[in-house]
Amino acid sequence: MKKSLILIYVLLLILTLTTSCIAGFSVFSKIGAALIMTLAAFKFLLVAFQFMELKKAHSLWKISLIITLGLFVILIIGIK
Repeated sequence: MKKSLILIYVLLLILTLTTSCIAGFSVFSKIGAALIMTLAAFKFLLVAFQFMELKKAHSLWKISLIITLGLFVILIIGIK
């Protein structure tokens, strides 16, 4: 197994634990929700680029995925 896969896996675990700590310790607020959504978006990008082989895709697909994800995060935070 490549070192990068193990590193990404450990990073995903750390981000998941961080998200659960933020959700557990903070009173539900707009800042906490924004932080959790940002971490979730970052985890999604890690999975998409590493495990779904998006890093080998054309730049247009990469940029369109990042823009779409950013719009979704802003929309969800804005609705809250």
